[in-house]
Amino acid sequence: MTTPPASRTRLWWEIAIVLALGLGQSAIYAIVQLAYRLTDTTPLADQTATLNPSRSDREIFDFIYQVLSIGFSLVPVVLVCFLLWQSSRPHLGRLGLDGTRIPRDTGRGILLVLAIGIPGLALYLVGRMLGWFVAVDPTGLDAHWWTVPILLLSAARASIQEEFVVLGYLFARLRQLGWGPWAIIVATSVLRASYHLYQGPGAFVGNLAMGLLFGWLFSRSGRLLPFLVAHFLIDASVFVGYPWAAATWPALFGLPS
Repeated sequence: MTTPPASRTRLWWEIAIVLALGLGQSAIYAIVQLAYRLTDTTPLADQTATLNPSRSDREIFDFIYQVLSIGFSLVPVVLVCFLLWQSSRPHLGRLGLDGTRIPRDTGRGILLVLAIGIPGLALYLVGRMLGWFVAVDPTGLDAHWWTVPILLLSAARASIQEEFVVLGYLFARLRQLGWGPWAIIVATSVLRASYHLYQGPGAFVGNLAMGLLFGWLFSRSGRLLPFLVAHFLIDASVFVGYPWAAATWPALFGLPS
């Protein structure tokens, strides 16, 4: 069914608003930040990006700010769930969630970790040596009782925000606008890669490859849960495992040995 011109215009405005509230905004900031990094006197390889910085020098307020930041960053996800909610079950079927085959989808997500996580780590290590990445510090938090739970919540936030919007929402809306499968896969992959540019050009390449794989698999299965699981496990491993990795290979993280 052809979407009427007025409805198409409304859909484009809806997409622009959803992206402006979250990932589109992040992409623009990341592009500007990359330009800043590339024009700085400090070489890119000697710069550092902190993914989960401390937000206050007072522990209780740092904790409060962390929780608020995670909560408010999920508002675009709530919005897309509201926009694509169906009165009949499955309510979030258009986002690729129907509540069935959870064990199988979870297992597929774990397999995706092996397919994405190991090559991704190898790309980062090679990219650091070639100067394609800044040194990525996954956490700038001090050791508190809440540090690990907050890092796990941050990993969940990244997984939910990115996969709900990039795979679930954009695939649904761009199909509605008449886009073909590969046009959607490429466009969403470029978006995914763009908001990681603050980590350097290597991050664009790595996330573009991840986006192409995720998009191709999602277009075939239409099931979102495997990608939510994979993304969460990769980020949780990086965030929580960083102190050990940085101590083992300090040069790769821009730290003194």
